[in-house]
Amino acid sequence: MDAFEKQLREWLPTQRWYAGGARTIERVAVEQRTELVSGDPSLQLLLLSVEHTGGTDRYQLFLGTRSRLTGRLAHVHIGDGEGGAYYDAAHDSELTDRLLELVAGQAEVGPLRFRSVPGAGPLDVTLHSLAIPHEQTNTSLVYGEEYILKTFRRLVTGTNPDLELHLALVRAGSTHIAEPLGWYETDVDAEPTTLGLLQRFLRTGTDGWLLATGSVRDLYAEADLHADEVGGDFAAESERLGAATAAVHHDLAEALGAEPTGSAAELSRTMREHLAEARREAPSLAVHARAIDERFAAFPDQVDTFTVQRVHGDYHLGQVMRTTDGWVLLDFEGEPEHPLEYRRAKTSPLKDIAGMLRSFDYAAEHLLVEQYGDPQHEYRAREWSARNREAFCVGYADEADTDPREQRALLHAFELDKAVYEVVYESRHRPSWLRIPMNAIERIVGDSD
Repeated sequence: MDAFEKQLREWLPTQRWYAGGARTIERVAVEQRTELVSGDPSLQLLLLSVEHTGGTDRYQLFLGTRSRLTGRLAHVHIGDGEGGAYYDAAHDSELTDRLLELVAGQAEVGPLRFRSVPGAGPLDVTLHSLAIPHEQTNTSLVYGEEYILKTFRRLVTGTNPDLELHLALVRAGSTHIAEPLGWYETDVDAEPTTLGLLQRFLRTGTDGWLLATGSVRDLYAEADLHADEVGGDFAAESERLGAATAAVHHDLAEALGAEPTGSAAELSRTMREHLAEARREAPSLAVHARAIDERFAAFPDQVDTFTVQRVHGDYHLGQVMRTTDGWVLLDFEGEPEHPLEYRRAKTSPLKDIAGMLRSFDYAAEHLLVEQYGDPQHEYRAREWSARNREAFCVGYADEADTDPREQRALLHAFELDKAVYEVVYESRHRPSWLRIPMNAIERIVGDSD
């Protein structure tokens, strides 16, 4: 093992975007190394193969080298070698400004291909980048207040759905997305694989989660008002968000097709498999596992077939932004822990609707995680969630001319499947939040309507 591999083995598990968890890294290999900036400092784009006890993953790393590491980059120091200090150069604007120039010029550097979207207009390459801190799975660079470049850290061979669906939506004329401007890629296993996506930066945008949870705080601060009486009532925005979601679903169906061929029996089998896998990792599911499985087994008797199409795939309040022009949907990657073929598969739009309904529950209850047992606040949380879930469905139904509430059995199945996923996630990362998805499971399996 060389010194650099040893440094990477120690450094990778400390990064928020590293998906290997506590699994032991057995080997790190550099599969591809491309120099983008020479000199001191220098920039290389590395494709890493990381073998661990659970399998093998690939990652993208911007490797910077400086003879002397400045204080502002100390927090991304990887190690030292003959050329100087190695560090994660995604946080070094002196180097990452180069990426914007390469996209604008549609350059090809070694195995890397940089592309701009036809008709998107010229890019301002004088802008400087700033890495957004504290992202979970990727690293995004904001250039001035004009562009944002999402770099995919963990790579999946093939075209990333985030690029694929944004290009389809811009062709369809969607007004509810951040305009795609370019991307860069390389070949992995002889297949073009997306490494990054450049989009218009939403300078007037506010994160949907922040808006929703602000509304919840306003409600909790009022001792004697109902959710519809508080100044920060969110229901009107939830209704507009439902309409925007329906519009994007319509555009995706127009651009990429929709078929009335969804099999409830096949979906039931998949959800039951998800449950069986989740039970092995989250023992807390055992108390409701039989009831959940019975729900999954039963809904094909109420649902035969359903329309399937491409959808967002990982939809929640953190994936939307409210701008001065309305709601915008972000991050069409799908659930990153699933294989690419699963994320690209057509499914019911109810999957997205269920994801957002679960997100309203999270917004309402996350402030209670340390104080469950307070009847007043628990009542107010349920009231807020119910009001906004209803408003979202109303907005969706008005725009789509189809009401998700009329597909109750299928919608509840998707909600249950999402809640099972959430139980596993919270068991791994936030045990104190486990009560939120468990409450949803109790509500759904206890609802006999």
